Amino acid sequence: MTSTLSKSLTERATAILDLYRVQNLMIATAESCTGGLIAASLTEIAGSSDVVDRGFVTYSNEAKNEAIGVDMSLIETHGAVSAEVATAMAAGALAHSRADAAVAVTGIAGPGGGTAEKPVGLVFIGGARLGQTPLVERHVFDGDRSQVRQDTVLRAFDVLEQLTKLQRTG
Repeated sequence: MTSTLSKSLTERATAILDLYRVQNLMIATAESCTGGLIAASLTEIAGSSDVVDRGFVTYSNEAKNEAIGVDMSLIETHGAVSAEVATAMAAGALAHSRADAAVAVTGIAGPGGGTAEKPVGLVFIGGARLGQTPLVERHVFDGDRSQVRQDTVLRAFDVLEQLTKLQRTG
């Protein structure tokens, strides 16, 4: 059976798994706009179970709250697509897993749903590592829904790579 993922996703996923394996670290994901594509990309690779602990697909606001503990008042104040919610999602994925690092994404993949303040292609990527201050990035990706989702996954892999460079302090 051949992979259903693009070559770039498969190559990056393999590199992330190798990096985490060498450092003996586990990953959790919390995904909204990608609908599980980050976790799917990682688990497409044979042997990924020694690195991937779990993935949360938290597409609805209720799922963000119930599955990973994102406070509904945070969503109501800042919106589901915000730096604050992406950070809370990453922290929640860490707290509800055995992982050492977590990446979370929330955004507007399109083609509809955008506004002047929050256009189609807007994505926030949060990263959390045990014992470290969470990080968050804001991106506006071009292209159709599929391209926005793929670009989000590739950038999430970059965030996961950044997280391996942080040393645990606690």
